[in-house]
Amino acid sequence: GTFGRAGCLYFAHRGAKVAALDNNFDALTETVKLVRKECQASAEPYVNKHINGFECDVTSTESVDAAIRDVVEAFGSIDLLWNNAGYQGQIKPTLEYSLADFATVLSINVTGMFAVMQAVAKVMARSFEESKNNKNTTKAEGEGGDGDDSAASASSHPYAIVNTASVAGMRGTPAMVAYSSSKAAVLAMTVSSAKDLAPHGIRVNAVSPALVGPGYMWTRQNELHASSGSPYFATDPEEVAKAKVGGVPMKRLGTTDEVIKAVAFLLSDDSSYTTAFNLVVDGGMSGGLR
Repeated sequence: GTFGRAGCLYFAHRGAKVAALDNNFDALTETVKLVRKECQASAEPYVNKHINGFECDVTSTESVDAAIRDVVEAFGSIDLLWNNAGYQGQIKPTLEYSLADFATVLSINVTGMFAVMQAVAKVMARSFEESKNNKNTTKAEGEGGDGDDSAASASSHPYAIVNTASVAGMRGTPAMVAYSSSKAAVLAMTVSSAKDLAPHGIRVNAVSPALVGPGYMWTRQNELHASSGSPYFATDPEEVAKAKVGGVPMKRLGTTDEVIKAVAFLLSDDSSYTTAFNLVVDGGMSGGLR
């Protein structure tokens, strides 16, 4: 998707070795080719041309486990995860919503996201345990010593996961009952897993975007809201869009790049003392004291 491809480019340009996962082989191949081409032409000093694509269906634990095994085989380890698979589902009022589609949304957005997070966290936890054992061996041999405090703070939890949630999960967007439910579950999953994984050197946070555009998804969502029959939306897509932006204190849409920068912050050592947190990127739309 748009976020995934842009994220691959963003992190590769900043020196990351990138493992891209997608269940759409053609889209995955296109992403890998694009990143390699742009990075090859880049004059930036830290750019990394190392990106591999791995087919992965998050609704299949066998597919997820195989993909993560292939990533470890290709790269040796996994330090960071942006857990970004998702499906919007139907835009219909609750009384008309398909049970089958509701189950599909939760299968991808909740169970699928958990499957990827758990598989990657197991790799990270093993690496963390091995690193601790190596440090203990070094100290036993008399080679240990005091280090820089900031480096020590970052190294206490060297692995990071960011789950993509949504403001819809915080507000309960009308005519999006499955998507809103799934993203609320992602927020709870993030907090619970952050507590479980902290002893294993892993930080877990979430990012919740809203109203990102312009682009196909923004336009299409407004069309679907307008045709949903919900009393909360006008029947004209342009009026729907106008009303949405009017509810944003900053009076504009967010950009894909702004969301990716929020993800990058949560994955970086700049947020080394931050876990179980949801970083909202919505121009102030959902702001308030809770």
